[in-house]
Amino acid sequence: MNKIIFIACDTTSIAKVKKIIKNTQSKKLNFGYKFGLEFILSKNGRSFISKIKNKIIFIDTKLHDIPNTEVSVLKSLKDLKINYLTIHISSGLEALKAVKKNSGKIKIVGVTTLTSLDGKNLKEIGYTKSLKKLVVHQSKLAQKANLDALVCSAHEVKLVKKFFKREIITPGIRLNSSSNDQKRTMSPIKAFNAGSDHLVIGRSITKGNIKKNIKKLVNHFN
Repeated sequence: MNKIIFIACDTTSIAKVKKIIKNTQSKKLNFGYKFGLEFILSKNGRSFISKIKNKIIFIDTKLHDIPNTEVSVLKSLKDLKINYLTIHISSGLEALKAVKKNSGKIKIVGVTTLTSLDGKNLKEIGYTKSLKKLVVHQSKLAQKANLDALVCSAHEVKLVKKFFKREIITPGIRLNSSSNDQKRTMSPIKAFNAGSDHLVIGRSITKGNIKKNIKKLVNHFN
C-alpha cells in the first residue's frame, strides 16, 4: 500500500487550492487532496473538483444522517471521481452498510471520534464510554460494515488495528508543537511509526510558504 499524505484544502478560495496543488508536487512523497464541506459548498467549488485530473481526491463530507439520505448524497457526488469519502460511524450500522453497498470504486472512510474532542468533551455530549473504549467500539462497527478505511487519531491507531484490518487515515498531524484546535496531535513520522497508513495535514503545509513547508516535510522523513 502506498502511503498517502492528504493535504487539507480548508478554504473557499479556488485560487488558494490551485496554489496548494501547484506547490505540493514531490517525487519523494505521494500526495492527495482533501476537500471538506467548506470548499464543496462554496461558489464554483464543486465544479472545480469535478475538473481535477490525475489526483487522489478525498471528499470529507462526514455523512451523518438516515441511510436513505446518506446514499442519496453519495450518488450525487459520483461525478467527482472521488477516491475516498467520509461517513460518521455514529450514523449507525444500517447507514454504514447502505453507503458501502452503493459506493462502487469509492473507498468509504469511517470517522471515529473527532481529534478536536477529548474525554471531557465526550462526557459533555453524553457518551459514557472512555475515549479509547468508544474508539474501539466504533472500529468494530466499521469492520462489521466492511468499510474500506478508518479515520482516527494516531494515539489510537495501534489499539484500533487490533479490530479494524484495513486502511487507517490519521488527521491532527503537526510539523511543530502547535496543536491549534486539535486535542490529540502527532508528528508525521511518529504517526507512520504508530501504524497510520495515510495522514491528513492542513495548516502545517498550507499556511505560509507552501514550497518551504513541503521541503520541511520531506526533510522530516530523512
